[in-house]
Amino acid sequence: MVKTKLKPVLPSLREKKRYLVFEVISKEKIKDANMVSNAVWQCSQQFLGQLGAAKAGLMVLNNKWNPELQRGIIKVSHKHVDAVRAALMFADKIDNKEVIFKSIGVSGILNKAERRYLN
Repeated sequence: MVKTKLKPVLPSLREKKRYLVFEVISKEKIKDANMVSNAVWQCSQQFLGQLGAAKAGLMVLNNKWNPELQRGIIKVSHKHVDAVRAALMFADKIDNKEVIFKSIGVSGILNKAERRYLN
């Protein structure tokens, strides 16, 4: 049995991505990135549905969560940035604490998003 290697997808056929930087405004600091990630997933599932969230290619980057600034990064398809921003408006609680999600900015490059918005 001969194993064949799959050809990589050409760059022109790959899905374009954007990095959406958001801020969580709350009375108490939120340390756990997983709780923030769960809140983002719940609000996106509620607003976009499972199919819409799948098409958006939504991925919360937990390792980029900054607990001091209360900011994080979401990787999303370039066609669904506005829909994900709208979905973030509906997130109102993290671990039974009242919060507000605020969109800070969007970048096409992860390093640029980190340098410009997370520092």
